[in-house]
Amino acid sequence: MRDIAGTVACIDGNTFMVSDSSGDVESSPATPVGLFAADTRFLSRWMLFVNGECMTALSVDDSQYYEVSFFVVPGAAVDYVQADVSAIRRRRIGPDLTESLTIFNYGERDTDLDVRLEVAADFADIFEIKFDVGEKVGTHYTHVGPNELRLGYRRGTYQREVVVSASEPAEFDPDGIRFRVRLRPGEQWSTQLQADMRALRPDGVDLRSALRALRPDDSTLPTSLRAWVEAAPTLDTDSVALQQVYHRSLVDLAALRFAPLSLSGAAVPAAGLPWFMTLFGRDSLLTCLQTLAVTPSLTPPTLRILASLQGARTDDVLEEDPGRILHELRYGESAAFEEQPHSPYYGTVDASPLFVVLLDEYERWSGDTALVTELEQEARAALAWIDQYADLTSTGYIWYQRRNRATGLDNQCWKDSWDSISYADGRLPGFPRATCETQGYAYDAKIRGARLARTVWGDPEFADQLEREAAALYDRFNRDFWLEDRGYYALALDHDGTPVDSLSSNIGHLLWSGIVPPERAPRVVEHLMGPRLFSGWGVRTFADGQGRYNPLGYHNGTVWPFDNSFIAWGLRRYGFTTEAGRIAESILSAATYFEGRLPEAFGGFDRDTTRYPVRYPTAGSPQAWSSGACMLLIRTMLGLDPHEDHLAVAPALPAAFGRIALLDIPGRWGKADAFARQRPNQP
Repeated sequence: MRDIAGTVACIDGNTFMVSDSSGDVESSPATPVGLFAADTRFLSRWMLFVNGECMTALSVDDSQYYEVSFFVVPGAAVDYVQADVSAIRRRRIGPDLTESLTIFNYGERDTDLDVRLEVAADFADIFEIKFDVGEKVGTHYTHVGPNELRLGYRRGTYQREVVVSASEPAEFDPDGIRFRVRLRPGEQWSTQLQADMRALRPDGVDLRSALRALRPDDSTLPTSLRAWVEAAPTLDTDSVALQQVYHRSLVDLAALRFAPLSLSGAAVPAAGLPWFMTLFGRDSLLTCLQTLAVTPSLTPPTLRILASLQGARTDDVLEEDPGRILHELRYGESAAFEEQPHSPYYGTVDASPLFVVLLDEYERWSGDTALVTELEQEARAALAWIDQYADLTSTGYIWYQRRNRATGLDNQCWKDSWDSISYADGRLPGFPRATCETQGYAYDAKIRGARLARTVWGDPEFADQLEREAAALYDRFNRDFWLEDRGYYALALDHDGTPVDSLSSNIGHLLWSGIVPPERAPRVVEHLMGPRLFSGWGVRTFADGQGRYNPLGYHNGTVWPFDNSFIAWGLRRYGFTTEAGRIAESILSAATYFEGRLPEAFGGFDRDTTRYPVRYPTAGSPQAWSSGACMLLIRTMLGLDPHEDHLAVAPALPAAFGRIALLDIPGRWGKADAFARQRPNQP
């Protein structure tokens, strides 16, 4: 699995290994390569040498996310044709790391080999690597046994270990393992290397043992992947490229499933490699919304886990409030010692309304009223949070201003980089801030919450209240955020109510939330599909011509596939099916330049200028909501929606994809009501 530039990744949920193309790991403090689990790097060096020479890759097979094979030879590339000795490294990630090493002698004489694996573990927290900060304050220790090398790190009650062993006789020392091998002509030698990762409690119990109990080894991964793919609807299409993207997205979602340590047994999507291999409120909820038509099994455990961790008190360090849905949950050293507030951290303003949105959307698809009943109190608490805790200025909007001044997020919307919210001239607004799309989510949550209250919870008075609040928000929002002279909605409100007048992709989210009056929708769509926002590869996060616009700015001009999938969904909701199809074509065509995998983001350069999408240098890949984008775009093109009479709604299929059919869709319609849609008269 190719991810970070020039590297190869092997993934199983939030356990993953990133190496170079020969399988070696030689990390620097700020480089996200190594063996990781639970936000900790357990191996920072894993270097193979044969007779003192490092290995050069001839071929890499990374077709399975959980397994990678490297065909390597010792020495420099110029020695390929002279290589009598070669090797295959087969690496597999499960609860731990297993790597088989086989060495071949194709020479004409006996060969003595000194096979050396150099091993080191820095136990760096993922935040140490991401921000390249700090020295370790705990104690590293090493234990060399006759059959293993144990490397560990201890800081107070926090303890992590990795134990390296081999199936063949070996010499262990503090820096690695050595094998003395003699091979006759045509002979081969093999060993299996094992690296077991442990997160130890003060009483010595390994917190990761629950993961091994669920899956004792990695042997179930092929079966699990096959079952996952077979459970998804079948995509029948003329487009080979679309079929590739769909399958790649399914596999990547399988790779990102993981069970949080504190709630083992539930498979939820990690946000993405390498920095976000953990539970995120916003990312997980939006990924589940995108994938309901294809992989609805992700949704119940995600809702249950987020409900179980819902805020219950007021805590300024964690930015927790009663009813607030978390932003991010971490297990590393910095979270354990509150150097980062992610244990969990609640600094997001959109996860709480999105929790209610997903709960309602899931019930519409599945008919699972039992889950809606089970999570009634959590949904009510999330709705209460919107008005009781998020309205910082008593103006009826969701606002944010960080309370954790040391390590909290400045921007707590989906565009959470420090400069993502700015005026058209580049000035940064003050705090608190109220972004436009968050108000749309709140409106949608109230409308959906009212439906659940009336049809499932048996509380018509609460339903009436929510509908009144939604109507008032609708009117208020369309008065305060609409910029009549420009024909679009402000990106945000400044602390004093001044509209932040930037043109951004956020206005597309307003369409799928339904807060835009029908008569204003054409003007919004004109901007979304105009040259300032639409690059030809998708809608940019920020319009060309704004003060902070940069086609390679993280939230200031790049194209995000997830963002575009929701914009397309909103366009179709308002009847702009041709425009929705254009976005679907642009994003899915871009995926073909990334081997079928949509990255977190890519450059916002014009399609006519580059003729190919430009890679964003540090984009996460695979990314859950980028993989989910394919699913939502297919759903949007087909007009598949439980909100309406789907057979009566025109499809949004671009001619480039020809015929598309999605068969055996899970949910309340059942397999007998499989859904297919194609353009008329397609060959």
